[in-house]
Amino acid sequence: MPKRQAMKQSKETPGQLTDRLLGQRVRARRMELKISQTELGARCGGVTFQQIQKYEKGINRIGSTRLMQIAQALDCSVYVFLGESKDGPSRFCDFLATKDGVDIMNAMLKLQQPQRRAVIELARKLT
Repeated sequence: MPKRQAMKQSKETPGQLTDRLLGQRVRARRMELKISQTELGARCGGVTFQQIQKYEKGINRIGSTRLMQIAQALDCSVYVFLGESKDGPSRFCDFLATKDGVDIMNAMLKLQQPQRRAVIELARKLT
């Protein structure tokens, strides 16, 4: 078994879960604003896109000063990223942090309520 797969199958510590959830929230906000990892890094004073990627995946821990820079760069409060979750990242949060998740949310927000309900009913019928 490759080392990478073995690492994913191991239990995450509470700190690792928190780092991953925080990273997912940063990614979701960045994607909502349609900002690349490179652009976010530039707005944070020259952080590389690789470092932003590691933050978003929860590989590297985001320090408090860096989190404040990221929040400012993404035009939001740090509290957007610090919501509490007892169970760690959910499947919902995982999905929303993807390009498809952001695309669906943006498309749904453009629809009126009756159209949204119709799309939801269609999706339910397809599953």
